[in-house]
This record gives sequence, structure tokens and C-alpha cells, in this order.
Amino acid sequence: MQKSKAFGASTSTPVGGPIVLRASVASRGAWRWVAVGMFVLANVLNFLDRQLLASLAPPIKVEFHLSNAQYGAVVSSFSLVYATVTPFAGLLVDRVGLNAGAVVAVGIWSGAGMATGLARSLGTLMACRGALGFGEAAALPFLSKATATYLAPSEWGLASAAGSLAVTFGSVAAPLMAAAIAPRYGWRAAFVIAGAMGVVWIGLCWLGMKRTKTSEKTQDSPTKDTVTFILTEPRMWRIIAAYGLVMAVLMLWLNWTTVFLVERHHLTPTEANRYFAWIPPLFVAAGGLFNGWLAFRWIRRGVDGRKARTRICIWSTPLFFLTAAIPFLPSAALAIGGVCLTLFACQCVIGSLNILPIDLFGPSRAAFTVSLLACSYSLMQTFVSPLIGASVDRMGFSAVCMIAAILPAVGIWIVRGVAK
Repeated sequence: MQKSKAFGASTSTPVGGPIVLRASVASRGAWRWVAVGMFVLANVLNFLDRQLLASLAPPIKVEFHLSNAQYGAVVSSFSLVYATVTPFAGLLVDRVGLNAGAVVAVGIWSGAGMATGLARSLGTLMACRGALGFGEAAALPFLSKATATYLAPSEWGLASAAGSLAVTFGSVAAPLMAAAIAPRYGWRAAFVIAGAMGVVWIGLCWLGMKRTKTSEKTQDSPTKDTVTFILTEPRMWRIIAAYGLVMAVLMLWLNWTTVFLVERHHLTPTEANRYFAWIPPLFVAAGGLFNGWLAFRWIRRGVDGRKARTRICIWSTPLFFLTAAIPFLPSAALAIGGVCLTLFACQCVIGSLNILPIDLFGPSRAAFTVSLLACSYSLMQTFVSPLIGASVDRMGFSAVCMIAAILPAVGIWIVRGVAK
């Protein structure tokens, strides 16, 4: 197997051809991370806007007279649009570049977030969430494109860890914002404020990107990484399948933690958000950071990048089985502890799966290949969210958690041979 080196790091040759990173990448120094940081910040706002619905689900369900199954359908309205649009968003980012794609996407989802605060019917609420999914479909692709554009291959895992911090900060901010704003000003105000933050980001983007301006042309010289080739590569489909199955755990707890605490442990929505719901996302960040640090260390020691990432996936598998026990734990604190451990494992695996397509195909198709993973997750969420809601209405969370404990192990078994 050929190796290509950048900044003293060793990385596997992608399927489409060797990675050839320009010396100008190294010369940009710390500003490379400033550029990536701008897109990480955009993903913080992405998850803030997305997770506000979960944090404010109890008062929204009361106002709109929603069952858990109907709430699951609202979640699916976001996911269906997101899944449909995200592959095209990835192709668009690869073609038009980071800045233009990111500004348009953030503008769309910020407007949709503010519009959610004005919704007066179930149909309008679902339409707003669909529009949010349309804009946010580009978020993960443009973060992946920024990673591949500005950083060396040995640093890709660290950038994935920074992406997990975005999930954490956005997911922590959502329940805290809900707890601070909703009791005083109503749940609608939280959506309007969060959406307005995106408008501020657009202004910062134009200022910041002038300093970090760089060529967004392809940094490798692919010979086979056409869209058709990627879509017919069996290893890509194994990663896609694994991603959807592993993300079932993340989907469950990001969308249903507040509802779980209210229904299972009889907390008020404010108590659930203020004392518990913001804690699990911290372990998402911890899992991402651990993944990035461990992959970076192994690769610097000469371990093949793909082998390092699949090894992390396999080592994380046992923690997923704790999911089945969470509904049976006697207190909210213990239950949240179980949620935290499973989310730690989840992000360890997701951090690796996010980078494996770039290992295989190189930076030129980074946005598109990672968009396929996002599509996998969103399709799973589209169809599974209403089923979760219906199952919770009929049987509670026990059956749902037992199934969620098994799915990630199946996904990791599917992806285990990608490094060969």
C-alpha cells in the first residue's frame, strides 16, 4: 500500500489516487484552524437550532395537542428533507466552494428556525422543520470539506473531534436556553433568538474568511473518484450502513432525553433541562476528543489511518449494550449516567466513520462522501422516529432501548473489514 506524507504524517492512499497537499496549507499555520473553527461554530448553531425542538417538546406537545407519535412525525419532517437534500448539498459544496455554500445554508436554516417560533398549527410547524432540514443539509458536508481543505490527513481526526464539540455545545446550549427563556418569555422566543444568531455568524464569516482566503480547488489528483465510482464502491456502502445503525443511539437521546426524564422519572420540563438534559452532550464531546487524540497518536506512530479508525470502532462496542439497562435504573441521575456512557461510545465510532470516506476517496469528494453518511442517518431518523414515538406510547422506553443497544454492534460488525 502506498503512503503519502504531509507535515510528517503518514496516511493511506485513497482509492481515487494519492493525496498531494500543497505547501501553502502548512504556511497558513494557526489560521488553518481559524478557518475550520468558523465552520465548527456554524455547526454549533446547527445543533442549537435542531435540538431546541427536543428541549421544548413538552410545552410544544401541550400547545399543539400532540401524542408522542405525532411528535415523532414532526422530527421526521426535518429528517426526510435533510436526507433528500444532503447528497446534493455535498455535491454543491464540492463544486461552488465552502464560503458561498455555507453562507446560503446558514441563512436558510436561521430563517427557518425563527419561523418555527411563529408557527400556529401542526402543519406550519412541520413545514418549518422541513425548511430547517433543507438548510442544515449542507452543515456536515461543508465542515468535512473545510477539514479536508485546510488540514493535514493526520489532523483530520482532530477536526472530527472539533465537530463533536459542535454537537456538544449546540446540544448543551439548547436545554439551557430553553430553561432560561421559555419560562419567562415562552418557547417561541427561544427559536427566534437562536435563529438570529445565525445571521450574526454570516457577518463573521465574511470578515473571517477574508483573512483565511485560500484556493478551494481540489488538493488531490483523483483518477477514479467520480460520483458513479463512489456509489458503486462496496466499502462506501458498508460505512453508510454502519453509520445509520450507530447513529440510532445518538438520535434516541438527542431527541428524546427530555421526554424520557419527564415521563419516566416525573420531572418537570424545566427540571429535566436545567439539571440533566445538558449533561449527555458533554460526553459526546469527550468521545469525539478521545477518538481524535487516539487516532492522531496511532497514525503518528505509523498505524494505517483506516486500521486505526476501525480499531476504535471495535473497542467501543461493549459500551453500547448499556443502553438496554437505562430505563430500569432507579433514578434520573443514574439514567443520565448510562446515557452519557453510551453517547461517549457513539461519538468514538461516529468520529471514525466520518473520516473513513475521506481516507478512501481523498479531499476532492469530502463533502459528497460525508453527505451520504448524513443521508443515511436522516433516512433512519425519518422512519424510526414515528416508530419510537408509537412504541413509547404503547410500551414505554424499555423496548426501544433494548433495540437501540443492538443496532450499533451490528453496524460495527458490518464496517470492521473496511481497513483491509
